Amino acid sequence: MCQMDLRYIHNFLRVVQTGSMSEAARQLDLSPSAIAQQMRVLEAGLGACLLVRHGRSVRATAAGERLFERGQRLLQDFDGLREWVLGDADGGELRLGTVNTALHGFLPAVMQAFVARHEQVHISVRAGLTPELYTALVQSELDVLICLKPSFDLPKTVCWAELREEPLVVLCRREDALQDPLALLRSRPLVRYDRALAGGRLADRYLKAQGIVPVERMELNSVLAVAMMVDQGLGVGLVPDIGRVLSQGRDVCTLALPGGDGRAPDARKVGLLWLNTSARARWARSLLECARQCLG
Repeated sequence: MCQMDLRYIHNFLRVVQTGSMSEAARQLDLSPSAIAQQMRVLEAGLGACLLVRHGRSVRATAAGERLFERGQRLLQDFDGLREWVLGDADGGELRLGTVNTALHGFLPAVMQAFVARHEQVHISVRAGLTPELYTALVQSELDVLICLKPSFDLPKTVCWAELREEPLVVLCRREDALQDPLALLRSRPLVRYDRALAGGRLADRYLKAQGIVPVERMELNSVLAVAMMVDQGLGVGLVPDIGRVLSQGRDVCTLALPGGDGRAPDARKVGLLWLNTSARARWARSLLECARQCLG
């Protein structure tokens, strides 16, 4: 199949994902008329109606749904073929997705170790939330993720390798380092970590399990931003322990928490995700080795 046909299939997948030719055109930096023409060429070439309109939106027909499923594998196979042909060289691109806490924490050290092994590999990094990064991975837009462990069962084509657990800790000023962490949560204003995020939900469940109703000062979607607010004396925080970066250069310390019924509090799991069918899987495994060396 020619490169033009593959590009048309790629664009068809985007149309189905967005449910809109105009939105797909915007994301792909093409005109809506160009996208519509490509879809007509695909339909004529395959001899089947692939899309039906519903007002301003579109959806796949039964034939379109089959193309969507097979088309994703086809593009993965083509990327794999290209990498295999160039396999004697160590050059190429690794598309890495990462959560912000890793990007601001241990990722720079991991990148240093990886680049020392693979000087010719160009690395592009996309930061985001785990769900959106996972979608990009399975759609072959990214090659490997450093992210939170998904809450659902993974398909056999997706590999998971845990790197670390990040238990909840209380952030406070150093002058309060000897205080009881639960007493601080009960008595001081709380700079809350966003409950729309996994770590924020974990913190919320812990507070409820301890019967603590905090006096909330603000809610932020960045762990480092919470640490910065604590540094300014605006309250205490309850966040996943992402490492030394929380207190580095700040008048902030971390206090370990007791769990309910004498158990340690829950921790979120951080690790690597990659497709075992990808030709770049070898780089993902190398990245895993580098990360384990840096975090070990």
